[in-house]
Amino acid sequence: MITVGIVEDNVKIRDLIQRYLDMQEAISCKVAVDSVEEMIEHLKKYDNPDVLLMDIQLPGMSGIEGIGIIKKEFPDIEIMMLTVYHDSHKIFDSLMAGASGYLLKHTSLPEIKESVETLANGGAPMSPQIARKVIQHFSNNEKKEKPESNLTPREQDIVNGLVDGLSYKLIADRFDISIDTVRAHIRNIYKKLHVNSKAEVIAKSLRGEI
Repeated sequence: MITVGIVEDNVKIRDLIQRYLDMQEAISCKVAVDSVEEMIEHLKKYDNPDVLLMDIQLPGMSGIEGIGIIKKEFPDIEIMMLTVYHDSHKIFDSLMAGASGYLLKHTSLPEIKESVETLANGGAPMSPQIARKVIQHFSNNEKKEKPESNLTPREQDIVNGLVDGLSYKLIADRFDISIDTVRAHIRNIYKKLHVNSKAEVIAKSLRGEI
């Protein structure tokens, strides 16, 4: 069972998504609040959800600010942005803060459900428009020479799998290795790159820093 929490200040949107997700056989969505501050108080008192859906523009603290605080105190929670904003700065600010997925609010309910499942299984879901923005953002900038990487060829393969949005299982299948081996490579990649999340690895790769 995947447990989900929602931080969204639009009551209609929040209630609609919560009801839909909570109806799914493999998903439970019992907590839905309108601010980061309220969610943090909830997380301190109750069992933490596996996945948080987070808006950016919120009363009080912004969603992007909230990501950093939540990931620091509750690092096992996967955070996916669900927002109207599709400019490059907000996308990458969210990823660098620790978000592992980025959806636009016009995403259909079935697609949100699928993205929650993908995220819980180690993937990094993004709306197609966001993926295009990411590609466009870097193709419009001068190509920088990549720094010398101390990652092994296999570790670079794993990074490429993460950038492609693959789950650990799909990465294991792609390279004919076990999921435990994938996890071991991920741990080594985190140490070498001095990062703590898949999103940071993906952001570094997209910026040409690996």
